Amino acid sequence: MHILRIDQAEKLKTLGVNPYFQGLSDVSLRDLAAAMSLRKFERGEALFWEGDACAGLHIIQKGSVKLFRVSPQGRQHIVRVLQEGETCNEVPVFDGGTNPVNLEALEEATVWVVETEAVRALMLKDPQFMQKTIENLAKMMRHLVRMVSELAFYQVTQRLARLISELPPEELSGESG
Repeated sequence: MHILRIDQAEKLKTLGVNPYFQGLSDVSLRDLAAAMSLRKFERGEALFWEGDACAGLHIIQKGSVKLFRVSPQGRQHIVRVLQEGETCNEVPVFDGGTNPVNLEALEEATVWVVETEAVRALMLKDPQFMQKTIENLAKMMRHLVRMVSELAFYQVTQRLARLISELPPEELSGESG
């Protein structure tokens, strides 16, 4: 992992388009920008490990990463693959606990990390941010309920067919990039 030097304007731009921080006051955005860094990871490098202390909210700037858990038998289960612009590690940021999953770079990736303490301080200070946080967590819960339902009610072939049907056309034709 390498920490990259980034100017304040780039940090503010990143925060301004993120669903958690859109529409926040300039003061709140500046406070968060002071507590964020941009980190570069190589393919296969772990960004964090399950059970470790939480470094902060992660925002994928470039590349893709996978959230995964490892069973007691050593089998890896991918919880989710994240792409540019998506966030992760909200749960320990908001509840003060440890990382509930592992995160690994699937390719070279740059990831913003907004320090936990700064996010939690903003939650206490800004009701608008608290409301956005609740709405985003509710969306995540709906997604998890859908995933559990699919695992419980559909066979692998049905889940795969559904996943393929949701892919953008350029992904199916191999024209992405």
